[in-house]
Amino acid sequence: MKYRTVYGKLDHGKFHGFCVTQGMTLLATSVSIILPLHRRKALFFTALYIIAVGEGGHKPCVQTFAADQFDEDLPEEFKKAKSSFFNWWYLGISIGATSSTLVVVYMIEDISWAVGFGALAAAMAWSLLVFLLGLKRYRKQGPLGSPFTTVAQVLMAAACKWRVEQTTGVLGVCCDPERPGWIHMKDGRRQTKGRTTLVHSNQLRLLDKATIIDDVDASSRNPWRLCSLNQVEEVKLVLRLIPIWLCSLMFAVDAANFQTYFTKQGSTMNRAIGPHFQLPAASFQALLGITVMVVVPVYDRVLVPIARRFTGHLSGITLLQRIGIGLFLSSLNMAVSAVVEAKRVSVAKEHNLLDSPKAMVPMLVWWLLPQYILSGLADVFMLVGLQELFYAQMPESMRSLGAAAFVSVGGVGSFASSAVISIVQAISSSCGEKWLGNNLNRAHLDYFYWVLAGMSALNLCVYIAIARRFMYKKVEGDDINILD
Repeated sequence: MKYRTVYGKLDHGKFHGFCVTQGMTLLATSVSIILPLHRRKALFFTALYIIAVGEGGHKPCVQTFAADQFDEDLPEEFKKAKSSFFNWWYLGISIGATSSTLVVVYMIEDISWAVGFGALAAAMAWSLLVFLLGLKRYRKQGPLGSPFTTVAQVLMAAACKWRVEQTTGVLGVCCDPERPGWIHMKDGRRQTKGRTTLVHSNQLRLLDKATIIDDVDASSRNPWRLCSLNQVEEVKLVLRLIPIWLCSLMFAVDAANFQTYFTKQGSTMNRAIGPHFQLPAASFQALLGITVMVVVPVYDRVLVPIARRFTGHLSGITLLQRIGIGLFLSSLNMAVSAVVEAKRVSVAKEHNLLDSPKAMVPMLVWWLLPQYILSGLADVFMLVGLQELFYAQMPESMRSLGAAAFVSVGGVGSFASSAVISIVQAISSSCGEKWLGNNLNRAHLDYFYWVLAGMSALNLCVYIAIARRFMYKKVEGDDINILD
């Protein structure tokens, strides 16, 4: 996963950008050329695998590489700009996703699959070209070593000395100025070579044993038995983020309903605009992107400056507060969705449509508008805040790993959503009929939404307890902290 340690994020971005472009080109080719069906299938799935390889490497590194372009020599301006960067970054992603939903879907349905995939391939090729044009101007950061090695060394060293209490040697910490990244003393101040010097924290103190010099270390310096204090603090940063990552999975479980049951609800409702036009149910997904495009500029240019006056934080509110607001909005969204679904079923019952799943329920689809708006609002707070947290709180050598952890929330959350659905189906079928049957009018989707709302509320309570004990990264000599 961490290709950065081999040839850096810049080369990583070029390679995986080429992969995505090539995959999209093959995808367009597979639906346009005349070949036997089995060969077209082979070409089609080959294209999907190439795109998957490209996306798997592109997503974790491209955002980190972009954030690394900010000049850290001007702390206050740097942190203000970087905090805004994550807002505008997500805005750009939302614009692309919304354009794809509205434009590319139209091309595929009304023109041809080849034209739709071809447009995506052309857009990716253009993006790659623009990226390559700036190669000489990018700020490049060299590899800082494998993050997995650092984590493994600290855990192993702490495990070897978990019974050790007394220390020997210079202040009881590793003192090796010849080894890059290891702490040495100079004028009474801790420094590191090539890495930011982190302030020692009192959390997870068991890991501090990895810095103790025992009798074995007095005569040798084995990196799997003796680690620097900075290495230990870096591992602590990673471990502190794991509970936040786990709490974010519930948000992904809720979000999984956006492309499934929200769309299915809309397909049963009145989507007519005028006498001759009917909106596709899937097109309502664009409302989320539109909400993001409206809210992000207002949040970044209006709400943040106002909040900054009251809180004194450069970002208005802390990252954990922002994530918490997103989790609350997600829970609220599930409750609103349950109320709207109960209303839809009651209308279907009034018109004797409970046994007519394909019939249109005489209820305007705009009743779903609050659900989509709340989804967009939750994304602006939760996803953007989580992106920035996983970047800012990761050690410098592990920032791409933090971006990968953020991307993994969606994937793991999708599997978790499937597990929740299976459990709900099993329990509901044992007590009567399944809540999520094919006939949405006879199903109990509103009950399912209430279950998700309750789980989300419980998850929010757990998150608040974790956030209250969370300790932000502190760097020596850095008096400006937008996070505390």
